[in-house]
Amino acid sequence: MTLFEDLDKRLLPGFKRQRVQTTEGEILALVGGEGPPLLMLHGDPQTHLCWHGIAPRLAEDYSVVLTDLRGRGESHKPGLSPGHLAYAKRTYAKEQLEVMEALGFDNFRLVGHDRGARVARRMALDHPERIERLAIMDIVPALDFYAHTTAQIAQDYYYFFFLTQPAPIPESLIRGDPEIFMGQILTGLPGQTAPYDPEAFKAYIAASTSEEAIVALCECFRAGLSQDIGHDRDDRAAGRTIACPTLVMWGDQGVVGKNFDIRSIWKAWAPDSRFEPMPCGHFIPEEEPDRALRALREFLV
Repeated sequence: MTLFEDLDKRLLPGFKRQRVQTTEGEILALVGGEGPPLLMLHGDPQTHLCWHGIAPRLAEDYSVVLTDLRGRGESHKPGLSPGHLAYAKRTYAKEQLEVMEALGFDNFRLVGHDRGARVARRMALDHPERIERLAIMDIVPALDFYAHTTAQIAQDYYYFFFLTQPAPIPESLIRGDPEIFMGQILTGLPGQTAPYDPEAFKAYIAASTSEEAIVALCECFRAGLSQDIGHDRDDRAAGRTIACPTLVMWGDQGVVGKNFDIRSIWKAWAPDSRFEPMPCGHFIPEEEPDRALRALREFLV
């Protein structure tokens, strides 16, 4: 049994692992519980394990699906691609829809944190007929993020700008000590106090420091600065917004909470939105799992 399989048994009891073949590669999915389908998408540099404090309890009422996004964990990891298209959030979103279709779920509720929240938002914009309710954790959309970046944001979220440099510049520098780099993202953000499960933390480091995972991380951020902003501009010009009820959560001690007008930004994208600040930093699922669970339970019904 691998480290990841052992952790799944301990932290996500009752969830069954399966490999789902999509058009472009294999995605790891874990499914647990019964009831209306709910897809939960993790952030960076993490895996599906980040939901261990929330997902087992939501599985009391929902058929919960946890995946490793492409480029992370045990899912396939495309390399460099023209225009960084392999890591555009639109590409991620289409693939996650394939996963849900393969599992027999056409329409579903959707929760995302960090990178997963960016994928979830894009899915709700591109496929409104599929998403019943959307919960977003601690992001602002790419167009708004880069348009409103200040010197302080650039200092705190330095890797947003480091990782977008042309290949292989950031990849080569990260290779010098990938464990320190990934660990700093997990523990070094302002307001960050996540009490990680020690073995889950080790799994995040192990999963994010392979050569393929490092390339994937850089490509994801390059796509954010190119493809994702372009898609946001198209939506804004066309007046497209998120149709479903949307819950926006953020850590009020983190970079997003301290530096962006979250309510104003998200009201423009999701007219039917409600807001839940959390007394923590960026990694809400592991810093405030009980509060997040309460908010999700009230919203997802």
